Amino acid sequence: MIRYDVTGMGNAIVDVIAGVDDKFLLDHAIAKNVMTLVDEYRAAELYAKLPSPREIAGGSAANTMAALASLGGNGLFIGKVKQDRLGRSFAQSMKDSRIDFETAMAKDGPSTACCLIAVTPDGHRSMNTYLGASRELAPDDIDEKKIAASAVLYIEGYLWDAPQAKAAITKAMKAARRAGTKVAFTLSDPFCVGRYREEFMALLRNDLDILFANEEEAKALFEVEDFDRVFQALRPWAGVAALTRSEKGCVVVKDEDVHVLDAVPARVVDTTGAGDAFAAGFLFGLTHGKHLADCGRLGALAASEVISHYGARPELSLRKLASEANLLP
Repeated sequence: MIRYDVTGMGNAIVDVIAGVDDKFLLDHAIAKNVMTLVDEYRAAELYAKLPSPREIAGGSAANTMAALASLGGNGLFIGKVKQDRLGRSFAQSMKDSRIDFETAMAKDGPSTACCLIAVTPDGHRSMNTYLGASRELAPDDIDEKKIAASAVLYIEGYLWDAPQAKAAITKAMKAARRAGTKVAFTLSDPFCVGRYREEFMALLRNDLDILFANEEEAKALFEVEDFDRVFQALRPWAGVAALTRSEKGCVVVKDEDVHVLDAVPARVVDTTGAGDAFAAGFLFGLTHGKHLADCGRLGALAASEVISHYGARPELSLRKLASEANLLP
């Protein structure tokens, strides 16, 4: 029996978002438009310097699950927090988003993870992430029955950084295979691909049914310089690839079924979570019998809502927006 449209696995992180200028990035040695891992000291140092920070429960896969719920989907999130203020805040946020979150909280060890997101006027986000308790996700946190009750298991590539979490992912993928649950994976970041390219290629060949990537991540994965070569590299693969290209839209590929789709126009305020929202729209469509092209359109619609404001989660009902766009009843 399928209970969940999607079970998402990822780093459970509280996002701390602030608007800054490019000088702020230079003054505080923040790399622009990428995710940089930091330790607890660096995280505390930057937190103290961010102007008017805003706290929102986040993490890539958790944001995807929140957008899925906004579309009306049923989801479960697997991720680790500590039993502290931010951990309890994260759990309440998931509950408020109507996403099941049942992973046991850690009673000791590192504090709950946070991601300090500096957003410049051009809408780009520069992330400094303290992974904290999120790295403590372990195989014992995986409920194989919940995986089997899901149409899709969705995994964020960032989670691959922690050995215990990697073991948890392996356990979850094996459970998915036994149950006939589809396995989806997002590459997360070009630097993440650079660290684990060979392992990600092995996953693509042996374990994945659905791949999410933006243009730069995909080029890093296949070690090519232009998008056409990415496209050609994916053609022999039997799975579904959903590739985002910012204002150029997206391309969806499955065998000979190829769809080149326009982006949904939006005023770009903050690109944080655009790819996460796209994955939510796409997976909602896929688990509700939509054609691949409409899956891509739902993804683009979700992404356009998220980039129109600060924060990585929808502020408007994605279900209502999709209905108004004639993508859902």
